Amino acid sequence: MKKDNKKVIYWLLTGCVLIFIMVVVGGITRLTDSGLSISNYKLITGTIPPLNNAEWEEAFNLYQQYPEFQKLHSHFTIEDFKSIYFWEWLHRLIGRVIGLVFIIPFLYFLATKQLNKSTIKKCLVLLILGGFQGFLGWYMVKSGLVDMPDVSHFRLAAHLTTAFLTFAATLWVALDLYFPNRKTINKSFKKLIIVSYIILIIQIIYGAFVAGLKAGLLHNHWPLMNDNKFIHHTVYVLDPFYKNLIENPSGIQFIHRTLAYLVVISISVLWLRARKLSLTTLQSKGINTLLVLVGFQFLLGVLTIIYAVPLWLGVAHQIGAFFLLSAMTFALHRFSK
Repeated sequence: MKKDNKKVIYWLLTGCVLIFIMVVVGGITRLTDSGLSISNYKLITGTIPPLNNAEWEEAFNLYQQYPEFQKLHSHFTIEDFKSIYFWEWLHRLIGRVIGLVFIIPFLYFLATKQLNKSTIKKCLVLLILGGFQGFLGWYMVKSGLVDMPDVSHFRLAAHLTTAFLTFAATLWVALDLYFPNRKTINKSFKKLIIVSYIILIIQIIYGAFVAGLKAGLLHNHWPLMNDNKFIHHTVYVLDPFYKNLIENPSGIQFIHRTLAYLVVISISVLWLRARKLSLTTLQSKGINTLLVLVGFQFLLGVLTIIYAVPLWLGVAHQIGAFFLLSAMTFALHRFSK
């Protein structure tokens, strides 16, 4: 690591930590059904929550105009509303903080010429990703304000996956600066990591589908689904068949729980292949960490299904996915340059 890069690396890693916190709070927001509690978007004034009874009444009256209150929460008192409002407000607040933490130091580093051309280009990509992530958040919320009191699981998946990828990209740029020297790499092994990375991303997308359709509340058994079946008949009830892969909660849960085995197998293969290679200390630690994390994540997934997604397990499972993606990003980087 070059001394001149220290501040920039700390800045990027701070962004990674904030994105992690935002994903955790986003998971709590989703699991507590808080995401539709704020039905408008005010970039500046929305930073401050209601501060008195009149403002709370105004916010509650606005919430009552939309499907979630009318179809699901018509029994809510203003105190009930305050409890879900808090998580969505906090989620949005962290998003604003991330924007400021990224943009202000970026302009400072740019003005003081602490970024080379390559890093500037990468940071501009991060800026675009962050802005797109914010847009997808509001785009997702809008889908739950029309007819049904649920957001589109496609938009939820896009929002969550972009958050994960923004984190991974930010971590990658930080690693580029921390490890500036290139080295000889094993290209065939790198390709194996890329395949595992893609499988993990697909699994994360299906995890978001499960969350959006509340598919985790179905088939709360393991290793088999309901009626002691590996593939329950409800997995393939929709016509045409492809809809079972993207719209049927039962089918989506089946894919998610099956992909979990594929993620474990792919990382296990990586670990076994790595044992035959001459690795650096960091490469070895990266692969070993992947094996440990995927074991924990698989266990969390099983427990989350068995116990029908209690809040703490649902959040822990999402955090596990975040750590696993972090380790995968680090491992890929160590075999990339």
